[in-house]
Amino acid sequence: RTAHKNRERRSWPANRLCSMLKFVLMVNKQGQTRLSSYYEWIPMQERCALEAEIIRKCLSRNETQCSFVEYRGYKVIYRRYASLFFIVGMKDNMNELGVLEFIHALVETLDKYFESVCELDIMFNLEKAHFILEEMVQNGCIFETNKANILKPIMLMEKASDDSVFSSKIGR
Repeated sequence: RTAHKNRERRSWPANRLCSMLKFVLMVNKQGQTRLSSYYEWIPMQERCALEAEIIRKCLSRNETQCSFVEYRGYKVIYRRYASLFFIVGMKDNMNELGVLEFIHALVETLDKYFESVCELDIMFNLEKAHFILEEMVQNGCIFETNKANILKPIMLMEKASDDSVFSSKIGR
């Protein structure tokens, strides 16, 4: 009976708390996508059209307008930090303010890792930016927002790669 309760407890968050994000975009002020991550399959042509329309819609809004837009059955939440727009698409059942908090946590985590993140950091370290996002969002569910927990695996990977580079140089 105890094992059954533990199994229920483990699956509970995935079943009840996991409202799905559909996509996360990082876009510059010119409308160029710097990072995109989709959590549901969308054909590439449709994805490009959707991105272009959503980006155009978000960039055309002024700062006094609300950061929530409904488009093609998605709730789109966006926020501008310096020269980058962070855009998240979701379905109706999620809390918009919670997603704004997620965007803020993502920016703070990127800021901590890159020491004042900018567009160039994302462009030249795309795999690390994706890794940080993947630590935070898994299968469309916001999984982790604690900066230390998010950055620990990437720091360990960097340490391991530095150690292996150092040891391979010594072995020569």
